[in-house]
Amino acid sequence: MEEVKKILLIAEDKNLAEIIYFCLEGWGYEVSVLEERPDLTEIKRRQPNLILLDFPASYKENLLLCKKIKDDVATSSLPLIVLIDKKQLRKHLLTLKQGIDDYLLKPPDPLDLRVRIEMALRRTQYSFYTNSLTNLPGGRIIEEILKEKISNKEAFSFAHIDIDNFKYFNDKYGYLKGDKVIIQTAYILYQTVKRYGNRKDFIGHIGGDDFVFITSPDKEKIISSEFVSEFDRLIPFHYPKEDRIKGYIEVEDRSNQIKKIPLMSVSIAIVNNQYRDFDNIIQINEALAELKSYLKKIPGSKFMSERRKFNQGKKGRKPQTLTSSHLRISSFKRNNYLPLGQLLLDKGKIDSLSLEEALDIHFKKTLPLGEVLKDKGLIKEEELKEFLSLQKRNA
Repeated sequence: MEEVKKILLIAEDKNLAEIIYFCLEGWGYEVSVLEERPDLTEIKRRQPNLILLDFPASYKENLLLCKKIKDDVATSSLPLIVLIDKKQLRKHLLTLKQGIDDYLLKPPDPLDLRVRIEMALRRTQYSFYTNSLTNLPGGRIIEEILKEKISNKEAFSFAHIDIDNFKYFNDKYGYLKGDKVIIQTAYILYQTVKRYGNRKDFIGHIGGDDFVFITSPDKEKIISSEFVSEFDRLIPFHYPKEDRIKGYIEVEDRSNQIKKIPLMSVSIAIVNNQYRDFDNIIQINEALAELKSYLKKIPGSKFMSERRKFNQGKKGRKPQTLTSSHLRISSFKRNNYLPLGQLLLDKGKIDSLSLEEALDIHFKKTLPLGEVLKDKGLIKEEELKEFLSLQKRNA
């Protein structure tokens, strides 16, 4: 049963509060009304899912309340919608934008009010279940997608992606550099699924270095192989040049012994319902766990699809690859290829800080890096063409 959403209505105007209360209750919300501005303790006690605030002439006190709500970690994520007169809006628009999520002119149209509330609640619910670093859907949404496909008996392939040796990289170079790896991995996955998958394919970020994608069985191979190829081509550039050349980093284990850890690689475990039916997510996770355990024993980047039937005996329970050519084991090949950013950095055209800032925009907004660099005034059109040509020759 769906949870009833709680709305806290703060309004000095009793007539307005009565009308809005009648509407909200009729739409199935649990509504509480306060005529005076509450303190944060009272708001926390009521635990609303959304706050609707009437903005009377004494707007300064209400602005202060908005600021307190957004500055407190326990209430900052609450959607805050204000009701305001048109004259006040013109006068205080810039100030209002700093502390609210949305506004409606008084008196609000009931249909408009309902739509704004529903949209605000959905945005909050989605952001709550998305990864804050990559903005990709998290575990709860992934589960809902899988349950829907199982219920509809829809053909699907569910792939779990794990970055091998990420922890060692993160420990040695710090979480900020680790975050860059995670963001670029999300970008590579997004671009690969977008290019080689179906229009309605799904990608998600469980957390840390664990990603997933859901596609159709006929697309799992091409997406996996292209993702592996692009990952192995680009991710090594997160290491210093000397580590890339060696192909490993040196770390100290708990017994103070130096270990040689290979550069990061990626493992993709895939299950689909082409050869067996899944009744629930637990069965999917069990099949994935067995595949992931098997893949950990294989060095380098690789992917493997589960083709075992549910009723096979013990002998048939050993995971098998699609074919020997489909089991992709990749290592970083020391060729002349350099990503555009690395090429510009090596040639002294940009510094590392400027490159990092440009890459953040490139990954998060999925804009071409060259266009970002041009927009930031770091490179001219002629120079960009020259370096792109050089990059192509060296590939």
